[in-house]
Amino acid sequence: MVEVRRASMKDLFQLQEIGRLTFTEAFAAQNSEENFNQYMKEAFSLQKLTTELLEGNSEFYFAVFQSVVIGYLKLNYGPSQTDIQDNKSVEIERIYVLKAHQGKKVGQLLLDFALKLSKQAKAEYVWLGVWEENPKAINFYQKNGFVEFDRHIFKLGNEEQTDLMMKLSLE
Repeated sequence: MVEVRRASMKDLFQLQEIGRLTFTEAFAAQNSEENFNQYMKEAFSLQKLTTELLEGNSEFYFAVFQSVVIGYLKLNYGPSQTDIQDNKSVEIERIYVLKAHQGKKVGQLLLDFALKLSKQAKAEYVWLGVWEENPKAINFYQKNGFVEFDRHIFKLGNEEQTDLMMKLSLE
């Protein structure tokens, strides 16, 4: 059985490892090596992850199967959100699952957990950004009731990519 548990500073290296592994599996093949490596160096540095873990309005959660971290979730509240930054919403900044565990409802478990926490926080809606070139993720979110409401630019190295911004009403 997969369990979800909150990550803390003692999990810093584990967070860096699962972040690097899942992002590489998801996006390395579709991006230039130079841009990809630059993004990885910045986004998953110990300094950046430490700052994110200590941020009071962000939370990381691990999906754990047989004592092994197989995926993770990052939620942002209020001013820590990347775009909207209001108190009516929660941003799901990341949901990633190792390829070997995809198709086993781990992503759904993490999403359901995020929705539960968002309802507990009395959010009116949840939102996220998903790369327009990632039809599998877009379909997953659409099946769960998310609808596109805007677009924003995501910088991967020096390349600008377009993310679809999708939201789900919790009311």
